[in-house]
Amino acid sequence: TNAYSETINLKVANYFPPPSGQSKIMQEFIDELEARTGGKVKVRYFPGGALLKAPATIKGVESGIADIGLAHIEYTAGRFPVMEVCEMPLGYPTGWVANQVMNDFFNKFQPKEFDKFKVLWWHANSPSMLITKKPVRKLEDLKGMTIRAPGRMGDVISALGGTPSPTHIMETYDAISKGVIDGVFTPYETLRTFKFAEVAKYVTVTQAMGPSYPFFVAMNRAKYEKLPVDVKEVLDTLAGQYRERMAMMWNGAEFPGEAFGKKQGVEFIELSPEETARWVEATRPVIDNYIKDMVSKGFSEDEINGWLKYIEERSAYQLERQKFYQIKSTIGPPE
Repeated sequence: TNAYSETINLKVANYFPPPSGQSKIMQEFIDELEARTGGKVKVRYFPGGALLKAPATIKGVESGIADIGLAHIEYTAGRFPVMEVCEMPLGYPTGWVANQVMNDFFNKFQPKEFDKFKVLWWHANSPSMLITKKPVRKLEDLKGMTIRAPGRMGDVISALGGTPSPTHIMETYDAISKGVIDGVFTPYETLRTFKFAEVAKYVTVTQAMGPSYPFFVAMNRAKYEKLPVDVKEVLDTLAGQYRERMAMMWNGAEFPGEAFGKKQGVEFIELSPEETARWVEATRPVIDNYIKDMVSKGFSEDEINGWLKYIEERSAYQLERQKFYQIKSTIGPPE
């Protein structure tokens, strides 16, 4: 039979609100998938958590509630431990670099923990910053402050002397405005997209140790394997293109975020080199604990150190590529 003899129906789930850049890019991806398969692939798209809320996304893709889902691995902390190495406080220089490194790492090491999925591509936010109600100018200022940060991100906040809270991102604005929490550990972009600049007037630039979330666009592997060869080819081609579009979107979203923050009177606090060194030193145990944790799961210390080394080397390599392509970022080297 013709590979296109019958319509292939796919459901795509994404928790980001429909107006967000993330949701718009997924809509473009879907439109192109339908167009390039001559309308034989029909997609029902559920942004804004309409089909699956963020924490339920990966399970929903696994069980077939959705065929493709977008979320990040910290909503299921501990389920994808190898990929969690990508969110250690290693200090990605820019958002674009973080996006590239997530894909490079996954493609090189092919973690078995994703065997039930066909990961179409990885993407990542720009490094997380400390967005707070009162200024944090030195390490000691974080004592007694509660900061929204789930999973391994929370470990970083703990190491810095704060108290992490796993508050859902959609509830964070209210929690800050009511004083339930004192801030959030997310990129500049959120100053505008989640309006955090209205309720938190200080940003401490923590790029030197600011981790980034590994976001996935993943498909149910059994569903992918059943697709006709020509549809797989279209999907694989689009995945390659959209991984790059997503990297540009995340990196670019920082500029309006920062501008909105400035318009709202947010103060951006730059740490001195000495203070930065203290913060980096303070977060070192997060990496040590990760290594211990993974050794207890049966990985060798050499293997884990190999992952960490690879991430640092790829970061440096991708930063040079970013300079070559003259892709501007809000943070990173001046050029």
